[in-house]
Amino acid sequence: TLCLSQGMALAHDDESSQRRDRPARPVPAYFVDQAKLPFDALPGLAARQYWGVQQGAGYRIEVPHNWNGKLVMWAHGFRGTGLELTVDNHPLRAFLLAGGYAWAASSYSRNDYDPGIGATDTHALTHRFMRMIGHPSRVYITGASMGGHVTAVMAEEWPRTYAGAMPVCGVLADFELFDFFYDFNAAAQTLSGVGKTFPYGADYLSTTVPATKAGLGVAGSPLPFPFALNANGQNFKSLVQLRSGGVRPLFDQGWLFWNAVAGDFLFGLGVGDGTLARGRGFVLQNSDVVYQFDTDRALSGAETVFNGMVQRVTAQRGARRGGLNFVPTTDGALRIPMLTLHTLGDLFVPFLMEQEYARRVARKGHSHNLVQRATRDYGHCAFTGQELAQTFTDLVKWVEGGVKPAGDDVRNP
Repeated sequence: TLCLSQGMALAHDDESSQRRDRPARPVPAYFVDQAKLPFDALPGLAARQYWGVQQGAGYRIEVPHNWNGKLVMWAHGFRGTGLELTVDNHPLRAFLLAGGYAWAASSYSRNDYDPGIGATDTHALTHRFMRMIGHPSRVYITGASMGGHVTAVMAEEWPRTYAGAMPVCGVLADFELFDFFYDFNAAAQTLSGVGKTFPYGADYLSTTVPATKAGLGVAGSPLPFPFALNANGQNFKSLVQLRSGGVRPLFDQGWLFWNAVAGDFLFGLGVGDGTLARGRGFVLQNSDVVYQFDTDRALSGAETVFNGMVQRVTAQRGARRGGLNFVPTTDGALRIPMLTLHTLGDLFVPFLMEQEYARRVARKGHSHNLVQRATRDYGHCAFTGQELAQTFTDLVKWVEGGVKPAGDDVRNP
């Protein structure tokens, strides 16, 4: 599965102009192991391979001998906080080469959750391709998870450079993702009765979480949380469902996978202090959220009590302002075709990302440029190669032939 990955040149659209406002602060000693950059051709697919380092970011480029003049950029996902910067081959590499497409991918010059760097470095690599190989007739941008965030940012920021965008399992609603992580943990603390307040401290996973799960499970049951739930546990599950994308197929499977198979993964996302890499302060916010346990908009007594008890937090002023030198916001100013793909049961980058982005695009009046598809799976980026290839093929038919693909109304249960 995939994990948490720029066209027509513009005179003002150069690398230096996108980097000039980066903050002057200590940067971790990121590095590229250049010995790992070379890669071999695929059997039966004659192509020229290029690799190197550009302004601290490693890259790979591959151009088939029968190049059709088109380029597909790849934006990779979250790499953690390690210092080594690594490059992915495009997950559709063989499919693209067989179709005559060139592709390129950057390591980015930083790790951590930094889609602004991902966007500027991938965009810079597009221009490097133009200098090295030539100007493509069309450039597509594709990416997964955090790379889906990168893809959406690039589509909105440089619509004259990219012809179409394909974010899959993407963080399309920027800070809303981190708000969901907080929702999960704050609700668990309130409903379990443990009542730990954020930030949760060093003993959260070792001490607080076991007590929290016990408080949401059925005492004396041979089945633990998340399989057997008491009344508060049922309300917790319902709240998570509604906050992650609403009533939908595959949520039950996702609930069990992300809380049992994946262990305490979702609880682990609550560990931290509410700030992000290169951030401007505390970014989490639930002060404007009305939590519910069911789809009836009228608050029940239990919902009223919960909303009065749950710990409320508010982002610091300016902390969510975004920008290419931080975590960019995706405001829905989508001027090129975008075809997205998202699994319904994913609780790491939940389906609410698609719903919120659809709302933002609609507010900007660009819904005609957005088609979204829901896939019945519970994994994060758990797509088959055939699904990805079909999605890209349909995007190309839309961009080049005017055949708008079918999709799903993600805001309709």
